Amino acid sequence: MPRQLKILILIIIDILLVGFSYVAALALRFDFQIPASNWASLKQHIWIFIALQIIVFILGRMYHSLWKYASIRELVQIMVTIGLSNAVVVAYAYLSIDFFQVNYPRSAFLISTIIDIFLVGGVRIAYRVIPAKIRKYRGYENKKRVLIVGAGDAGAMLMKEINNHTELNSKVVAFVDDDVKKKGMRISGAPVVSTSDDIPKVVKKYQIDEIVIAIPSASKGQVQEIVSVCKKTKAKLKILPGIYEIIGGMVKVSHIRDVQIEDLLGREQVRLDMAEIRNFLKYKTVMVTGAGGSIGSELCRQIALFQPKELILLEIYENSVYDLEHELRGTFQDINLKVVIASVRDRKRIEEVMDQCRPEVIFHAAAHKHVPLMENNPKEAVKNNVFGTLNLAQMADRYGVKKFVLISTDKAVNPTNIMGATKRLCEMIVQSIDRESKTEFAAVRFGNVLGSNGSVIPLFKNQIAKGGPVTITHEDIIRYFMSIPEAAQLVLQAGAMAQGGEIFILDMGEPVKIMDLAQDLIRLSGFEPGVDMKIEVTGLRPGEKLYEELLLDEEGISKTIHEKIFVGKPIFTDYSKILAHLDELRIAMDSQNANVKHLVSQIVPTYKVYEEKKMQKV
Repeated sequence: MPRQLKILILIIIDILLVGFSYVAALALRFDFQIPASNWASLKQHIWIFIALQIIVFILGRMYHSLWKYASIRELVQIMVTIGLSNAVVVAYAYLSIDFFQVNYPRSAFLISTIIDIFLVGGVRIAYRVIPAKIRKYRGYENKKRVLIVGAGDAGAMLMKEINNHTELNSKVVAFVDDDVKKKGMRISGAPVVSTSDDIPKVVKKYQIDEIVIAIPSASKGQVQEIVSVCKKTKAKLKILPGIYEIIGGMVKVSHIRDVQIEDLLGREQVRLDMAEIRNFLKYKTVMVTGAGGSIGSELCRQIALFQPKELILLEIYENSVYDLEHELRGTFQDINLKVVIASVRDRKRIEEVMDQCRPEVIFHAAAHKHVPLMENNPKEAVKNNVFGTLNLAQMADRYGVKKFVLISTDKAVNPTNIMGATKRLCEMIVQSIDRESKTEFAAVRFGNVLGSNGSVIPLFKNQIAKGGPVTITHEDIIRYFMSIPEAAQLVLQAGAMAQGGEIFILDMGEPVKIMDLAQDLIRLSGFEPGVDMKIEVTGLRPGEKLYEELLLDEEGISKTIHEKIFVGKPIFTDYSKILAHLDELRIAMDSQNANVKHLVSQIVPTYKVYEEKKMQKV
């Protein structure tokens, strides 16, 4: 129905209701025995009374509200506007008494005002309530039954939002809250039935289809505990983000998101020494290599927050860095940004870039990282990871870079694959050149990051989206995980702390069993592992370990001022020796029959070469 027609109908209804209220008020005033003189006066002036009230209704914007979503605010608007309109009528009646002889008792005006509020206001509230009731009883059985965890302000606001958005086809049927005093209370008709420990029982009793965790102030550990209980059910699981992610503190349906793997890890927000990082980066020329990658791009986002003099994005793959450039320019209006397309393998190009850009800080994230691919292409792993790092480190020394931070990996510890071995070689390069250079060289070593390109999480999600099966390489394989933003923030903190020669080791928390990870992702997607979605074990890939380590035995470990950053002592510092080894490796690689893995193992004694006769060496 057109909006203008709806307004016209509502005005006609108001005319009838206001007219009725004057007649009813007069009848009540005289116990339904209205004197002839009063009745005659009312008939003479009633149309003026009605017209005045309708004019005030229009001026009071009574016909502009969306009464479908009427609330306390709209009720107040009704009462104020009706009171004002009746005041205008009373003023007219008494100011014109000598001219028109309006014979309408004062008490009747008060009664008519009360009747107006009930009738005119009642029509508008009915406009909201009746269709909702009709929709409820017509489609209640087809609605998703929602359980909200958290009967606080956020939960109450969320319930109102869900009920107002009929397109969601959802109905909040109950709450759970760990405050036992709230048990038995009702929020907009939905009862608080129990605590979070009883979620499985509540889901079964109330036939819940979807659970929404609505506790924005909860810590990561608390959320993890609740999610662990919810996983015992087959209900779809969603969550409101943390309070700092909810703009203005107002809860909206759009804030609800699926529970993510990060929520299952229970890792608390990283606390950074912002002043130290600001002093490290503000007004500095900062270069990030591999800027288009998962870690590199997040480093750029974090660095941009600290107002660098210039941020240089060095990347060989133009598509990813093109997207990043546009993102950063859109987010940081005044940022001084330069994109450099170059490969760290190209020594002359790197020297040219260093001469032109003169960076003061370098974060070196460019690397080949995929273990199976590098196992079959060891020469490329060495060229990019080892000689690329050597090129960049030597140019950093030559052009007076203040700090150089290498992004390393837990796979560099006692490596069983060429990728890990090359990253250990990179660590050896930066630790040894640090002794010879005024540049402060350091490395930061951590495990897997959630959602990075080629990691297990996107792979599992893609397999689930296709209906399965989900594949893992071994039932007992475990890995350390942290989020990409957390890793990037800790890298910046470690870089600020670096004095030269350190290998910083990030606290990765508790290791995660990949089988559990796969099962959790399947459940979070609304399926039952092994029933709705099959899990296949494919066997360990070449060079793959059951578990990763973060520390070599001889490195030892020391605490730093940051609770999540540790430091291992240098164990290789002979720069001339590493250069001699690398010269031999470069010459040997020119041979088509070079056994690159064997050559690398002679330089990296902790590297245990994975042997597979049929493996192709390129």
